[in-house]
Parts: sequence; structure tokens; C-alpha cells
Amino acid sequence: MTYSLADDPLVLGGKTFRSRLIVGTGKYSSFVMMREALASSGSEIVTVAVRRVNLTDRSRESLLDFIDTSRFMLLPNTAGCYTAEEAVRAANLGREAGLADWVKLEVIGDERTLFPDTEALLAATRVLVKDGFVVLPYTNDDPIMARKLQDAGAAAVMPLGAPIGSGMGIQNPANLRIIMESVSVPVIVDAGVGTASDAAVAMELGCDAVLMNTGIAGASDPVAMAEAMRKAVEAGRLAFKAGRITKKLYATASSPLEGVSR
Repeated sequence: MTYSLADDPLVLGGKTFRSRLIVGTGKYSSFVMMREALASSGSEIVTVAVRRVNLTDRSRESLLDFIDTSRFMLLPNTAGCYTAEEAVRAANLGREAGLADWVKLEVIGDERTLFPDTEALLAATRVLVKDGFVVLPYTNDDPIMARKLQDAGAAAVMPLGAPIGSGMGIQNPANLRIIMESVSVPVIVDAGVGTASDAAVAMELGCDAVLMNTGIAGASDPVAMAEAMRKAVEAGRLAFKAGRITKKLYATASSPLEGVSR
């Protein structure tokens, strides 16, 4: 039986998606460039920072004017929040403004590294799940915290591959593997992806999806990079499902010699 990506959807929060690439909407040189890159990515979910959206004066130009909501599902995020209370407030503000009752939950603990404050993250997850949100928390690559977030009701866990915007790629593949063994909810790599090979590595490890912003928006040609990321995610998923060969210390002949006369 031949494996097909078309028969392998991402199920997240009770919804089904064909694409396993989630993209952000920040850092683009213009809203027009953002719109073109989103289209090129093939993504069906785009993150929107609640604090970047003008929720009071809809007559002014907004990034929401450049997102086709019939094509993309909005995923509000709590970027820029440093306490559980701030994050909960931002999530509720986004829901009240009609963005979504889904939230990419971020509670930052350090201004320099932008690493998450996992204690506050867990507290905010519990509150928002109780309030009926579909919570997707951005966390570190700690398997113990990943399990705690799942137990708190998170619809997925989103461990970083490297610090936000660093472009360093997957720094701790072993921990990602352990996280995938530790939880039953989807595992989505969030942060650190710099180029297509980074996205492919995440998917080859068995992660369910990849979320990125800077890797696309910060590229010299964001539209071309968005396409590259789309293809890398698809190739990585296909390779994972196909099953890679076992790594060996010594060579194995590509053309077996059994039955060959000498």
C-alpha cells in the first residue's frame, strides 16, 4: 500500500487540517508581502498576536484585512505576555473581539532568551481550559512539563526547537523524541526553525506539525521561503511515514553480491 499525505490529516482540537505547517503574521515588510507568503505556505492556520490587532477601531487598516478567513483559521496568540494573568486577559480579549476561542498560549519568563515561564504557563493553561478555550501552549523542550500541560487539558504541546527567532534549528532532538513518547496529544515544534531543512528534521523525528514566523518573514524572499517550508514539511512527514533505514557504523553494499559469479 502506498502512503499518501492526502490520507494523513492533522487532527487538532477536534478539527482536521490538510497542512501541517502553521505560520505567523508578524515581522513582514508589508501586509501585502504577508498575504503572498501565507498563500505560498499552503497553511490553513495562521497565528495573530492579540496585542498587534486593532480591536477597537475597525475603520483603520489592520493585518486582518489581508487574511482570507475563509481560507485560514485564525489562531490568536498571547505574545508579549509575562504573567499568567496577562496571558489569560489577552486570550479573553481576542475571544471577545471575535477572533477565536483557540489560543496559542505564550507566557514569557525572560526578555533576552524569550524562554517560557512554564510555571505561569501551566497555571494559565488550567484557567483557559476551564473557560472553554482550545489551548496550544508554547513551552520548552521538557518532557515533564509537556505531560503536565497535557494533563491540564492542552490540545497540543508546542516545544521550542531553539529560542524564538534564532533560526538555529532543532537543538535537542532527543528531548523531542521523549516528549512524543510522553504525551498523546499532537506535538508541534514552535520556534527556532530557520530554513527548510530544519522543518524537515522536525517532521522526520515524528512531530505532528511545525509553527514558524521569522524563518519565513525574515527571509530575503519570504514568498519563496514559504513554499520551501511547505515542501519541507511535506517531505519530512512523508519520510517519517515511509520509515528511514537503520543507521550503521559500516557500509552495506547497494548492489548485493549474493548469487554473483566471480
